[in-house]
Amino acid sequence: MSRNLSVYLDLQQRVVSDTIPDREAIELWIKTTLMSLKNEARDEYELTVRIVDKNEIQTLNKTYRHKDKPTNVLSFPFEAPPQIQLPLLGDLVICHEVVVEEALVQQKTIEHHWAHMVIHGVLHLKGYDHIDDSDARIMENLEIQILEKLHISDPYH
Repeated sequence: MSRNLSVYLDLQQRVVSDTIPDREAIELWIKTTLMSLKNEARDEYELTVRIVDKNEIQTLNKTYRHKDKPTNVLSFPFEAPPQIQLPLLGDLVICHEVVVEEALVQQKTIEHHWAHMVIHGVLHLKGYDHIDDSDARIMENLEIQILEKLHISDPYH
């Protein structure tokens, strides 16, 4: 990485498992994502990553997205008033069980799928989405490029 990037990570684990990546891995994935974005001038970021079970993510998904089912990752970007400059990106909530299940079904390593979900979530925090096909292609291409930097193969093939 070419510049010094500082990330303050509030890691909240509501689940205990040996398939949850450690803090260093999560920080690496976050930093690699942020360093990969063009026109990214900030050198300091704060975010929360909360690792939860299916019940908690389903409740959040129902409350905030009106979808009564568990999902892999939810992103809650922090939106400061224009006159206030804070390094806060927002919160990611990741469901451990869903990530593990998806990795097994998709025949990927659990760690690689975790990396993809963290990257995917950080991109959402930075304003990327996949609501329409054009935006989805942009976001997926970014994910593929970032994962490649981490020596992780294309998750969509």
